[in-house]
Amino acid sequence: MDIVLRATVLYFFIVFVTRVVGRRELSSLSPLDLILLIILGDAIQQGLTQDDYSVTGAMIAVGTIAGLQVASSYVSFRSKGAAKVLEGLPMVLIDRGEMVEGNMHRERISEDELAGEMRSQQIGSFAEVEWAILESNGTISFIKKSG
Repeated sequence: MDIVLRATVLYFFIVFVTRVVGRRELSSLSPLDLILLIILGDAIQQGLTQDDYSVTGAMIAVGTIAGLQVASSYVSFRSKGAAKVLEGLPMVLIDRGEMVEGNMHRERISEDELAGEMRSQQIGSFAEVEWAILESNGTISFIKKSG
């Protein structure tokens, strides 16, 4: 039962950390970020199973975390409030060709980074964009102005 409690606490801690880190950072992992994730995984494992190196202990820990993930997904599906907390909502970054500075600042996205994303989608200037939306998964969707 101790492993289930530890897995539950660590699961919610990791959900919290990923929400604090931000969607945009998680969608574009650098090699250093990947190394950090591997180290975090190892550190969490140590706190999760403590001195229990048995296969049963590992199965209980993985099963608990998988169950919590499925439960979180179900709760997000059934409740808009829970989805907002667990997954976040899309955020407008450009509105009718003008950057929404408050949202850009809150998500820690620079004008240069946004311009780079635009170029990768064959958009040359902010004036061509009707809307730019930071999606819940960290990608940026652009809707061009018509005409």
